[in-house]
Amino acid sequence: MAARESLTLTSADGTPFAAAYAAPEGTPGAGVVVLPDIRGLHPYYVALAERFAEAGVAAVAVDWFGRTAGVPDGGTRGEDFDWQAHIPQTTADGIDADIVSAMAALRERHGADLPVVTVGFCFGGSHSWRQSGGDLGLAGCAGFYGRPSLVGDAADRAHLPTVMLIAGADQATPVEDQLALAERMRDAGADVDAPVYDGAPHSFFDRAYGDWSEACQDAWAHVLALTDRVARR
Repeated sequence: MAARESLTLTSADGTPFAAAYAAPEGTPGAGVVVLPDIRGLHPYYVALAERFAEAGVAAVAVDWFGRTAGVPDGGTRGEDFDWQAHIPQTTADGIDADIVSAMAALRERHGADLPVVTVGFCFGGSHSWRQSGGDLGLAGCAGFYGRPSLVGDAADRAHLPTVMLIAGADQATPVEDQLALAERMRDAGADVDAPVYDGAPHSFFDRAYGDWSEACQDAWAHVLALTDRVARR
């Protein structure tokens, strides 16, 4: 890994928000905007940005809460952060504006032609899938255990390569609903990769990694297959 840095980025509406940047040695073929779960920029997502860098991908992990909670001291959100008070105040437009700022930060450092994908988790996974039907200039999107309801009508405009990592024992969102979303997005024209990890719980990739290491390794391979697919050559 060549670089890692805590950033304060400015969104399109002028809002400062926290982010974490990491980059590999050499020239990355692709970039990732990491979209966290409801905890925002938890230290886990800083470490995940660094893991992407170790895999040869430049990454920026973003915080959701610049508009309502400011930039946190130390740059990350702790376990005591009251996300329940702030998640309802997020908006799709604000999230998209923050993604655009993160994409710009990656391209300023690695070239205007850098292909960028989103990779999200739970709340962030939902908004990553939503990007398949968006027009932010992304090359693809991947999400773990999202909610189809947060994707909404964007599913009918889906056109980007999309990876849906589905926990087979997800208690938050029925697997059937996620698979139905995958079919809806395919019908719209998106190429959707939707592996189901039988028996795996919601948050298996982060909070339950020790019990689901084989599933986590396979899911990571699916994510890196997406970054490799979109990478500039």
